[in-house]
Amino acid sequence: MDSSERFGLNASYVDSLRAQWLQDPSSVADEWARFFAEEGGQQVTAILGAQGQTNGHANGYANGHANGHATSLPRNAESVLPQALQHTTTVVERVVEVHGRKPMAVTLQPGDKPEVLRGIAGKIVENMEASLDLPTAMSTRVMPVKVLEENRRVINSYLEDDARLRASFTHIIAWALVRAAEHVPSMNNGFATNEQGQPVKLVREDVNLGLAIDLPARGGGRTLVVPNVKAAQKLDFRAFLNAYNALIERSRKGGLGPKDFEGTTMTLTNPGGIGTVASAPRLMPGQGCIVATGSIDYPAEYQAMAPETLRALGVGKVMTVTSTYDHRVIQGAESGVYLQRVHELLIGEHGFYEDIFRSIGIPHVPYRLRRDRVVTPSLAAGFADTEKAMRVSQLIHSYRVRGHVLAHVDPLDLMPRTHPDLDLEGYGLTIWDLDREFLTLGVLEKPIAPLRDILERLRDTYCRKMGVEYMYIPEPAERRWLQERVEHDADKPTNKLDIAEKKQILEVLCRAQGFERFLHKRFLGQKRFSVEGGEAAIAMLVEGLDMAAAFGVTDVLVGMAHRGRLNVLTNVMGKPFEAVFAEFEDLDYKTVTGTTQGSGDVKYHLGARGTHHYKGPTFVDGLPQGPVEERSVRIELACNPSHLEAVNPVVEGMSRAKQDMIGDRDRKKVMPVLIHGDAAFAGQGVVYETLQMSGLQGYRTGGTVHLIINNQIGYTTAPERSRTAPNASDLARAIMCPVFRVNGDDPETCIKAMRIAVEYRQKFGKDIVLDMVCYRRWGHNEGDDPSFTQPVLYRAIDKHMPTRDRYAELLVRRKDLTPADVDAVEKAVHERLEAAFGSVKAKGKDAVPDSAKHTSGSTFVGEAEPATAVALETLKKITERITYDPQVIEIHPRVLKQVLERRREMVFVGKDAGGPGIDFGMAEALAFGSLLLEGTPVRISGQDVGRGTFSHRHAVLTDVNDGRAYIPLNHLHKSRDEGEEVWQPSRFRIYDSLLSEEAVLGFEYGYSVGHPDSLVLWEAQFGDFWNGAQIQVDQFISAGEAKWGQRSRVVMVLPHGYDGQGPEHSSGRLERFLQLCAEENMRVAICTTPAQYFHLLRRQAKQPKKPLIIMSHKSLLRAEDAASSVTELSTGRFETVLDDPRRAGKKIDHLVLCSGKVYWDLDRVRTKQAEATASTAVVRVEQLYPLPTDRIQALIDELKPTTVVWCQEEPMNMGSWFFMEPRLRALGVSPVYAGRHEAASPATGSHKRHAREHAALLSEALGIHVEGGH
Repeated sequence: MDSSERFGLNASYVDSLRAQWLQDPSSVADEWARFFAEEGGQQVTAILGAQGQTNGHANGYANGHANGHATSLPRNAESVLPQALQHTTTVVERVVEVHGRKPMAVTLQPGDKPEVLRGIAGKIVENMEASLDLPTAMSTRVMPVKVLEENRRVINSYLEDDARLRASFTHIIAWALVRAAEHVPSMNNGFATNEQGQPVKLVREDVNLGLAIDLPARGGGRTLVVPNVKAAQKLDFRAFLNAYNALIERSRKGGLGPKDFEGTTMTLTNPGGIGTVASAPRLMPGQGCIVATGSIDYPAEYQAMAPETLRALGVGKVMTVTSTYDHRVIQGAESGVYLQRVHELLIGEHGFYEDIFRSIGIPHVPYRLRRDRVVTPSLAAGFADTEKAMRVSQLIHSYRVRGHVLAHVDPLDLMPRTHPDLDLEGYGLTIWDLDREFLTLGVLEKPIAPLRDILERLRDTYCRKMGVEYMYIPEPAERRWLQERVEHDADKPTNKLDIAEKKQILEVLCRAQGFERFLHKRFLGQKRFSVEGGEAAIAMLVEGLDMAAAFGVTDVLVGMAHRGRLNVLTNVMGKPFEAVFAEFEDLDYKTVTGTTQGSGDVKYHLGARGTHHYKGPTFVDGLPQGPVEERSVRIELACNPSHLEAVNPVVEGMSRAKQDMIGDRDRKKVMPVLIHGDAAFAGQGVVYETLQMSGLQGYRTGGTVHLIINNQIGYTTAPERSRTAPNASDLARAIMCPVFRVNGDDPETCIKAMRIAVEYRQKFGKDIVLDMVCYRRWGHNEGDDPSFTQPVLYRAIDKHMPTRDRYAELLVRRKDLTPADVDAVEKAVHERLEAAFGSVKAKGKDAVPDSAKHTSGSTFVGEAEPATAVALETLKKITERITYDPQVIEIHPRVLKQVLERRREMVFVGKDAGGPGIDFGMAEALAFGSLLLEGTPVRISGQDVGRGTFSHRHAVLTDVNDGRAYIPLNHLHKSRDEGEEVWQPSRFRIYDSLLSEEAVLGFEYGYSVGHPDSLVLWEAQFGDFWNGAQIQVDQFISAGEAKWGQRSRVVMVLPHGYDGQGPEHSSGRLERFLQLCAEENMRVAICTTPAQYFHLLRRQAKQPKKPLIIMSHKSLLRAEDAASSVTELSTGRFETVLDDPRRAGKKIDHLVLCSGKVYWDLDRVRTKQAEATASTAVVRVEQLYPLPTDRIQALIDELKPTTVVWCQEEPMNMGSWFFMEPRLRALGVSPVYAGRHEAASPATGSHKRHAREHAALLSEALGIHVEGGH
């Protein structure tokens, strides 16, 4: 087989390479050198260098053609080639031999210089002469290219995102030829003759599309090569584009090999590139057809028209396409149908552009050719233009509202989307309107622009690697600001990344990925809850800290679950790698638990504090101000249990506490950041509760930046099974905060979103959500195989290039960095990790810096009892201020008389002088007031706490006319000093909460953690409602100190007591708290008198921090027999055990121990039956935990009763019995139970049954008959 038959039009190029090889074998690529050496010269049809010589030999070909060259034989040819191949013929002789005719005689004119065509030029002559024997025909078709132009523009805009080579018209036309050949496969046929000389049609399976490439030749000329894309029909467009570009790149570098030329079945040539309108190229033997494309331009008759006229008339450019085919195997009708199919594809039929867009990941409906609307000079035309302008306005609005639906935010491209509201056809617009001008409505800086420019800006803004949702925000100023930031961001300095910033992003990604891979390698099989697949979240967090510093934030509090936590601890918080490695090695108990006592916690639940350093300009209104400054931001990562999202309100509370402590009234200095999982954000109710708090007076923190690491799976559950809403972040729409949804494989877009988020938060003081769509490289933990339940997803993930690698390649393609720069960053990360690991292996726990070790703390065993009594004069002063009519509001008459005036009598007259005794509401007010005067801030929140569920508090007074609020406790002390009002040293904060338990209790817990000196209370509307906050109690309040060394003095006030009101509001579930009590972790108390409540609250504010659980009352709140005198407040203290005041001097045989309201029920019975109960003592245990065993033991030893009874209102399996019974036995007594029988429900719904049960337990406790219900 000779070169012409094997390589076709490329034979001249091959022969020129062969000539180079003959002269210097090292001058050609190794692939060609091997090819020529293996060939041995036997398939050479002519050897360069035998000018004018011939031996009459001519190679025969199956298709009846021959090729030859007329050039000089190299000097070393004899030593290289076989003897039989050291002669050749001239071109002229070969032409005569093959075609049986001599060349035409030409009369030379003066000045003519005949030049013998040799080498490639001679080969072209031979090819052209040889092609004359092919019976070819040609079909011609003029095709509109408007659709091709517009869709190519969209395609290239997406290719540019990844710094990929642009798609030329020829790329797309070539792809149309391949797709059309599937419809008309005969165009891929070839012709040959078999060994018997019979004609044969070659029906080919693969389309090997030849691409004519013009290259510079040695000596300054040009040469044409036609390599081919193999089996093009098996590729999608992206793969075809890559293969096409690879051929071009290799051809320009001289890297084409023999296989690139072999087997061409059809060819595309583009003479239109030099302005040719139409062309009839010659067909080479063996190929079925060659397609030529002409220039792209307006038809000749329109080329002189003004652009405005062309737009108005809807005149578009055209292109002439010719198909030259081998008429022996392809018929004219087939060629015509083929060009028709190409025409249909290029105007958008048969899903041609949809397939292209899908392969590239373009989430738009492609343009298609549609008939333009009639354009007339009549009045109707004006109406039509107005209608179009209105429709363009609707289209702009739709992009702003729904453009996010088409955003390319899924790195795995598993869910391509379209939306009819974003399709031109839905608005009566066509491709011809793209050139026409409309009002931009703020999309562009100029007021009027072509629709194409408007759409490009809208798509670039809302449908690329970031989708934005904000049009539901009711405030126009916020919407306008967000539109300006996202639609005109190119001019904003905060959105421009220089080389140094891009390198910093890469460094963060390298640290994040390197750390995870290092742990995976060194601690194989250990859980770490890797962030791999979502590494961009680390870069976003670092950028958020930079932006926070730039905008003047001094403190950032972060809350997150366990996924990625170790990465945040090390690469954001600055926790030494040595400390983490030591925890994996379990080298030092203290470094893991943070305390010498308690249980500790796993490493991916621990919190940390650190400092983030920033060097750069400060920003005001999004613009840099002043010179570069160095700033630092204190950062704290809150401890968190495995209960996803439970930390959200805790972080909010901690942030609010810090803001209050530093006087950050504008809430610009302290910024909370919450990091969520997608399944948890959509599924956990505490997320919604926390979001709802964000705008409320008592809970706002000036806006939270929410970052959702959306890895598109929840353990093993797919998104469609874990939420009804399309997006994980849709919950945020409830509070009308903006949502930015970004592609986690595009770190730069993620950074851009974070910058806008921090700026928005600082400007408007509201929440903002960043939904970073990514994937999870491993299972839920590293020992889990996710392919069991998500095989399709994890096949895609296994093939997906990591974010760091993709970004590094992008930077290299852009020439922002060199491969050496990338390697240096990677090497530095690896060396740091290896050094830390080696240090831990060599030194053990001594490798951990002291600064990284948690400090252990005392559990305050044997704590001192603080003084809680308040001087009578101080109590009177407080009473004066909280009970007088301030005359600034009009108080409700009943409140004035029955509350304020009565409270005044409680102190100034007093119980001992015949006045009313101090009730629980007044005792609480006096406790709060005295603490405020002493400098202790007080905060209380809960449902209806301002008035109190049972109308007992009235800490907030309301104007009956206009609803204005007045808080007397904030007006305790006022004096004038040089004209300025000076108020009491501390503030009383009281807030009616939203109808939530978990988020509000979590917030107050967090506030108490963050504000070390404040007394913080949460009151349940009814005691049993706290079980809606069970997670906060179990994970934080009861165990926070043991797990993390995190202390709180939060007070839970739970109305508790059996009053015959049914099962729902009788019990505060005391037994559950007692079950949680251990290791001095909290205090549990039930006060039977207002004085005890007063002293307990004051003690709680003064003792070391421990949570306090108070079972408060309902029916006792105003009970006169339970009321206290003012003297009990000005003297005494909180008594953990209250002795029986009736037993003085009596012999006690029967001792009843109890807690709470039941004491007063027992006491009332004893009042009526004093004689029968003379030898009975009733002792109140006011503090159940820590249980005052010494006090109880002393009483028992003193009284020496024959019977000890534990009496309670609750059923036996509830209340205190199972807590008290073993502890009393440990004191040497065998207690008798007196209470309700075991029950599944806390109380009966029947009032009569309640009365019978209550009488029975009183009878059992006192050992006498007590009348009850019937």
